[in-house]
Amino acid sequence: MPTDPERADDTALPLPLEGIRVLDATHIVAGPFCSLILADMGAEVIKIERPRTGDLARGRGPFIGDADTGKISSRFLGVNRNKKSVTLDLRNATCKVAFENLVANSDVLLDNWGPGAFRRLGFGYDRLREINPRLIYAEITGYGDGDGDSAMSGWMDITGAPGGTPQAVGDNMGDSVPGVWAALGIVLALETRRQTGFGQHVDVAMYECMASHVISNMNAYQATGNTPGRTRQASLGPGLVFRAADGYVVMAGVRSPQRLAALWELVEHPELPQQDPRYLEQFPDADFVFDEVIPAIETWSSQRPKWEVAGRLTEIGFSMGVAQSIADLADCPQLEARDMYVETADTLGGTFRSLATPIQLTACRPSATGTPPTLGQHNSDILCTLGGLTPEQLAELEAEGAV
Repeated sequence: MPTDPERADDTALPLPLEGIRVLDATHIVAGPFCSLILADMGAEVIKIERPRTGDLARGRGPFIGDADTGKISSRFLGVNRNKKSVTLDLRNATCKVAFENLVANSDVLLDNWGPGAFRRLGFGYDRLREINPRLIYAEITGYGDGDGDSAMSGWMDITGAPGGTPQAVGDNMGDSVPGVWAALGIVLALETRRQTGFGQHVDVAMYECMASHVISNMNAYQATGNTPGRTRQASLGPGLVFRAADGYVVMAGVRSPQRLAALWELVEHPELPQQDPRYLEQFPDADFVFDEVIPAIETWSSQRPKWEVAGRLTEIGFSMGVAQSIADLADCPQLEARDMYVETADTLGGTFRSLATPIQLTACRPSATGTPPTLGQHNSDILCTLGGLTPEQLAELEAEGAV
């Protein structure tokens, strides 16, 4: 039986993807978020970027720095740590050869340039498999290789004020959620390769990834035939939201009669359950909740800070949360205690703070905090080794603007 290194000699285990090389031919968020997870888990990730412009996120603000010190995209910094960068114009014959050499010497190729983009360059999966039968080719597209977002997948139909218009979720979940699923698909394909020796094409459709996360509503629809939409009743599913003096709190979980009785004592309205038994029901009519229950609670909660409100209600058995702002999240003691912040250099002489990958492998060594790469930073190191180019060929490509 293996010995636990934490208990034996304090020697940490390696990160699970050490020794795996990933070619990351992606841009913006979905692909880079996927490869960020892989990089944080120990993989060597090599970004394949377009000459001159690179990953399109490099040109999107808000930016760190200014005209004097230089500027770099905060969007790029946040999802590209622990990676290397090479530039290749894959329409150039010499660059194509270098790319084929990289494919031959890698474990994974990740692409999110749209259906058929690599096929049109002569690098469809049939060709990639010829170059490297062990390659995992992961492709993130909107609707699958045959040809999503939060609107198509049902998220917006259940988000927003009751009776109002559909609302977008407040972050680009349609990118980061598929990124997580793509990372999982790659790891699963690597396990199949370990068993069989063969790679495969991992086809990740963003639409399908997003649709899979409305599973509770889908299951309810199968039972009832009813679409929840944006109604008062549907909005109660995640929990009750009510005002505090400095924000909002959320009450989730079971609301038993005993806890509700204690609630009305706490908020100084013990008479309400005597007047109407619905004050002790977990799932009363939505109109009653919005018109009577929440206003009664807010006579007490709106006079107190949100953390006090959440704390007092937790003490009597409720599952409470606070509706935090992004500023709250950026300085959260819980996230700090869980090592969920990571600082890297920002390539301008300063540091950049972002969120860590939320996977706690307690026996493994910590993830690296490598600086996000500048465009083409590793051209010589990688293209003149794994890519098979000579220094003279690289110089020629540089003069042509092909790298």
